[in-house]
Amino acid sequence: MAPLRFSANVSWLFPELPGLPARLRAAGSSGFEAAEVAWPYAEPPEALARAAREAGLRLVLINTPPGAPRGRSGGFREAREREPGLRPVLSAGDREKGEMGLGAVPGRQAAFREGLEQAVLYAKALGCPRIHLMAGRVPQGADRAAVRSEMETVFLENLRHAAGVLAQESLVGLLEPINTRITDPQYFLDTPQQAAAILQKVGRPNLQLQMDLFHWQIMDGNLTGNIREFLPLVGHVQVAQVPGRGEPDSPGELNFPYLFQLLEDEGYEGFVGCEYRPQGDTAEGLSWLRAYWDRRGHPQAGQ
Repeated sequence: MAPLRFSANVSWLFPELPGLPARLRAAGSSGFEAAEVAWPYAEPPEALARAAREAGLRLVLINTPPGAPRGRSGGFREAREREPGLRPVLSAGDREKGEMGLGAVPGRQAAFREGLEQAVLYAKALGCPRIHLMAGRVPQGADRAAVRSEMETVFLENLRHAAGVLAQESLVGLLEPINTRITDPQYFLDTPQQAAAILQKVGRPNLQLQMDLFHWQIMDGNLTGNIREFLPLVGHVQVAQVPGRGEPDSPGELNFPYLFQLLEDEGYEGFVGCEYRPQGDTAEGLSWLRAYWDRRGHPQAGQ
């Protein structure tokens, strides 16, 4: 049984530092060999790639944008080819204006494809093999049950398109259920069962499941059974304590030594992303990870 490989989610970790390059350097100094970024789009990809390289990190996951990138006079890719330094601006689909991805949102298919194009451009520049394809929210004022079928149809159409685009670049797309009890009551994709059923309908080998144990515990519990059932579909894992979303060894419901052992026993070989809210200084709060490395060894990162 190989030890688990951990990835620093620098959108969450090291909030005491002002920007992604500084956080990447801190992650490398803390012993991480991999990192992930939710939305890297405020930084030029070349600068992020250089910061990761200098920190000895490989980037293993980014998300599609929360909304549509706005290029100039046309698509983002074309605009950036004309102006290599161009950085995207998130339009009305951004988080502040009520959206968290566009994958299943009716009427936003063109914007989803534009955002996917931007994510692929960044993934290639960063050498990042995985992109979380965000499903998005049930439209404001709509009844979830009433729009579920239409939203699934849109999501399936977008995922088939995405699978083809990603396959051309040897990239993997991930679906992540996000809990609707605490984190985002409007999010469309909220259980592993729903995500697995959608993956089965799409039937593309380069689309996989992203298992965030924080969300899975809140929505369904039964983590031992669900890990064993769904792990063959899983391309990435994320961890945080429940309900506070702090370090794995902070007070809460989850027994992470048991869960880490279970992932090892089941043969999980992907990365485990540290997507949690540090309760204090990030580096001091990594004592749980240093203890794991002391016990199991510090593996070399790989894809």
